[in-house]
Amino acid sequence: MGSGQVTDSVSSELQGKHVTVAGLGVSGVPAAKVLHGLGARVTVVNDGADERARAQAAELEALGITVRLGDGDSLPEGTDLIVTAPGWKPTKPLFTAATAAGVPVWGDVELAWRLRGENAAPWLAVTGTNGKTTTVQMLASILKAAGLRTAAVGNIGVSLLDAVTGEEEYDVLAVELSSYQLHWAPSLRAHSAAVLNLAPDHLDWHGSMEAYAADKGRVYEGNRIACVYNAADPATEALVREADVEEGCRAIGFTLGAPAPSQLGVVDGILVDRAFVENRQKNAQELAEVADVNPPAPHNIANALAAAALARAYGVPPAAVRDGLRAFTPDAHRIAHVADVDGVAYVDDSKATNTHAAEASLAAYESIVWIAGGLAKGATFDELVTGAAKRLRGVVLIGADRALIREALARHAPEVPVVDLDRTDTGAMLAAVQEARRLARPGDTVLLAPACASMDMFANYNKRGDAFAQAVRELGA
Repeated sequence: MGSGQVTDSVSSELQGKHVTVAGLGVSGVPAAKVLHGLGARVTVVNDGADERARAQAAELEALGITVRLGDGDSLPEGTDLIVTAPGWKPTKPLFTAATAAGVPVWGDVELAWRLRGENAAPWLAVTGTNGKTTTVQMLASILKAAGLRTAAVGNIGVSLLDAVTGEEEYDVLAVELSSYQLHWAPSLRAHSAAVLNLAPDHLDWHGSMEAYAADKGRVYEGNRIACVYNAADPATEALVREADVEEGCRAIGFTLGAPAPSQLGVVDGILVDRAFVENRQKNAQELAEVADVNPPAPHNIANALAAAALARAYGVPPAAVRDGLRAFTPDAHRIAHVADVDGVAYVDDSKATNTHAAEASLAAYESIVWIAGGLAKGATFDELVTGAAKRLRGVVLIGADRALIREALARHAPEVPVVDLDRTDTGAMLAAVQEARRLARPGDTVLLAPACASMDMFANYNKRGDAFAQAVRELGA
């Protein structure tokens, strides 16, 4: 069942081939090492030449791998195959040159898929605009509760290449896949897969919403058992209809309402399965209580249902769904309750880096003082503000593109008090939390759900969330 033995045909095919690895970073370095170990002649090209890149280059050059820093656009002579980091845009001159020369391009996921052993662990794959990491971690927790050897891999946790070429053996893998990774993985065929939701994101990379959706939809291609979709998001069901799957593969929906046959849903505070039961027209199987989901916010219950659907598609018993959900603890900065101060809850959802994620976060609370702003990445905020207006006690804005949110608030929630902090320094977070405290009343939630990226003020969303938590601690001191 394990993943330890690399497919002989692929490894012999790569031996002696000149493979160009595009990009260092999280996926490029392991890809270069694996390819070198299989006997390929490896050249790594990278756009940047900063200190980290130079350190990674030195590590690879010590193994005999050629590295070209600051030269990510030109195709090295004699290249037989490119293995690319997922973030590199398809429009890059390197790929244009590869297409002209007839050189195939694989992503790290494609390489991992092709290197799987003969009896490799099947993949349960998850993609979507938001919720991927949480859902995959919930899924891995459920699979472990069923006594299965598994890991959360892909965009998180163990690298996929390490999982398929390492010594450890797995029964099944819970795989998080981004739209970038799916774009470069044409051969991938999962046991079962889920698209959690679709909202505009990364359109600068994909070029259009249609192209973005098409890349997400690749996760369903060739599925054997189940294509899991969000019944509240018709775009995900449309992708299932368009997918070319194996005979007998089923479309399985998840919903926050009562489930129809072939769906999982919620009835009277219970997560129920009407898909993987006998006589699903009449029967339903209790899986867990809403209270077993941490935190029990609506979008997180949806994540739990998607994870449960994939686990049930793999044959996991109901008790393992309950035990796995109970054992799961979410990562930091994902609707994390920081503290209660003077009857007000302070919640860190710094991971809400786009409007879709912020919308889910805002829907989880009744009366909110919202801290928002940062880098908008081309987003618009009218729909988000319209949906949240009735829940807003007040808003505190920070960051480079806060004016976009302020203007949407003026249009759609003119009665809501807004504090516009004209600051992008890291100390602005303490001021934002102090202003939020002034606006809040007992029973309210002060919610950091920025709806924007963090890089205008912080190194990443983790640092932004840490600054919020530290500011809240200073309030309670």
